[in-house]
Amino acid sequence: MNKIAVFGSAFNPPSIGHRSVIESLIHFDRVLLVPSISHAWGKEMLDYAKRCDLVKAFIKDLSLKNVELSRIEERLYKPEQRVTTYAVLKEIQSEYPDDNLTFVIGPDNLFNFGNFYQADKILEAWSVMACPETVKVRSTDIRARIARNQDISSLTTPRVCKLLANSRHY
Repeated sequence: MNKIAVFGSAFNPPSIGHRSVIESLIHFDRVLLVPSISHAWGKEMLDYAKRCDLVKAFIKDLSLKNVELSRIEERLYKPEQRVTTYAVLKEIQSEYPDDNLTFVIGPDNLFNFGNFYQADKILEAWSVMACPETVKVRSTDIRARIARNQDISSLTTPRVCKLLANSRHY
């Protein structure tokens, strides 16, 4: 029986704040990074496929064997409908029926958890772990610096920096 951490985020783009959360999950057998395909509260995000490419680059930079990208939300997505955390966890649990899942929630969602669809059922079926960043860098900080043509190398990983530098999407 493996212990799997499910860390969902916009990853818009991945930051060293995300890295600090992921590094605190090394005791899990697997850490699934789940980029949201559409934001539950309507936040504008970079195209899903591009964010997945950024997450892949981010994972390479992390060099942690237990971390992988999960595109589960892409499989669950139906136009004009939200993909809920509850649906994501149910689907991942069906893929790994004998494993223990822990939903990892960042500080930005901790206070909104009661608003999650089926929050009570999530708490009944799976562990939920609040995992604040130990490095306070937000994706918003990266986007703001990009908008001002400022250096972002201290805010994310080298491969992510390179992809963003070659992109005209921010």
